[in-house]
Amino acid sequence: MSAIQKAVIPAAGLGTRFLPATKATPKEMLPVVDKPAIQYVVEEAVAAGLSDVLMVTGRNKRPLEDHFDRNYELEEALARKGDADRLAKVQESSDLATMHYVRQGDPRGLGHAVLCAAPHVGDQPFAVLLGDDLIDPRDPLLKRMAEIQAQEGGSVIALMEVDPAQIHMYGCAAVAPTGDSDVVRVTGLVEKPDPSEAPSNLAIIGRYVLDPAVFEVLRKTEPGRGNEIQLTDALQKLAEDESLGGPVHGVVFKGRRYDTGDRGDYLRAIVRLAAEREDLGPDFKKWLRDYVEEECP
Repeated sequence: MSAIQKAVIPAAGLGTRFLPATKATPKEMLPVVDKPAIQYVVEEAVAAGLSDVLMVTGRNKRPLEDHFDRNYELEEALARKGDADRLAKVQESSDLATMHYVRQGDPRGLGHAVLCAAPHVGDQPFAVLLGDDLIDPRDPLLKRMAEIQAQEGGSVIALMEVDPAQIHMYGCAAVAPTGDSDVVRVTGLVEKPDPSEAPSNLAIIGRYVLDPAVFEVLRKTEPGRGNEIQLTDALQKLAEDESLGGPVHGVVFKGRRYDTGDRGDYLRAIVRLAAEREDLGPDFKKWLRDYVEEECP
């Protein structure tokens, strides 16, 4: 297995698609059932063996730090009441991992956010997890990516097949097959291509295992659309020239992914996860079934 220990979670976005809910609350703190979305992402990193987590934040993101810190007053109040179950839930987030934070300052894209992590990461491979994508813990994508990085070196990105008509919404990979059915060699990357020009229907989703060579490439990457430094552009350079720190491989993910960056998908994620909970599922599914039959006869 790879010796990857550090995870980077960019969390400086404004969450404008969820206004006004995100006017004073970070989008990463919006609840998915009864946990903020960001906690699912940190739990995924920890489950893959990454005990050191750096969040790249911005203004108005203090609640993220508070959530993963101790709340002694609340803990004492719950202890006095003998509410051991809720006390354990409150303490769970502060005991998950060693948490670190850095401010991005001027939000200049995902590539810039990753570059902000360079002093903390150093010269070791590391993982990047985007908070809008929740990966079901029963489908250990990040562990598989770390395995491929340990075997092949370079960087590994997560890919997922999408409807070709929707590929313009994603970064898209040109690929070549390997000896593993779920692994491809990435030969090129295109950010949000026109469907008629897309090299495949394999979209990049928000999980990366990166060689530290990406930092030097990012430093030399010119800003693109919106004056932002794109991580996709840096990975394209690594795929083109392996001497810079390549190769780049992709793991084609066929498991369960919940997109919380879109309002409709966010609601669907809540329904799916609530329906699968042992404590909530039976009653919730019964209500949901009755509601659908009532509203959609």
